[in-house]
Amino acid sequence: MNILFDNNTGFIIDENIVSLINKCIEESLNLENFTTNVEISLSIVDNKEIKEINALHRNINKETDVLSFPLLDDFNNIDNNILHPIPLGDIIISIDKAISQANDYGHSLERELCFLTVHSMLHLLGYDHMTEEEEKIMFKKQDIILNKLNIKR
Repeated sequence: MNILFDNNTGFIIDENIVSLINKCIEESLNLENFTTNVEISLSIVDNKEIKEINALHRNINKETDVLSFPLLDDFNNIDNNILHPIPLGDIIISIDKAISQANDYGHSLERELCFLTVHSMLHLLGYDHMTEEEEKIMFKKQDIILNKLNIKR
């Protein structure tokens, strides 16, 4: 697994948080029995940048907490013999929104960043929450992953 971590903000993300984010990514893959060597890009940005990305790619001209851009849509035809990592997709998290939501929900920034990472990883792995049934499945998986890592509210 190769994680390309990029902090495009002045906010310092310490190594403990980066390590926890990596564990969230790894556990998301483990839950899905996804053993293929993958590459994931994870960027931390501010509200201004995520708003620009959201407007450009989704025609929604407002900030959001996280964006996921999956690169695979067919997981059945992956060649596990490829030596280089397969690009799974991009995760973009707004540090401003993460801080605000952590305060609103009364939990740590670490927990919020982990939640947003797991949520995005499930999107990269093909899950969505457009219907009530999809939402139940996806949110249950989020809870399983975060609980396994002992990341509580």
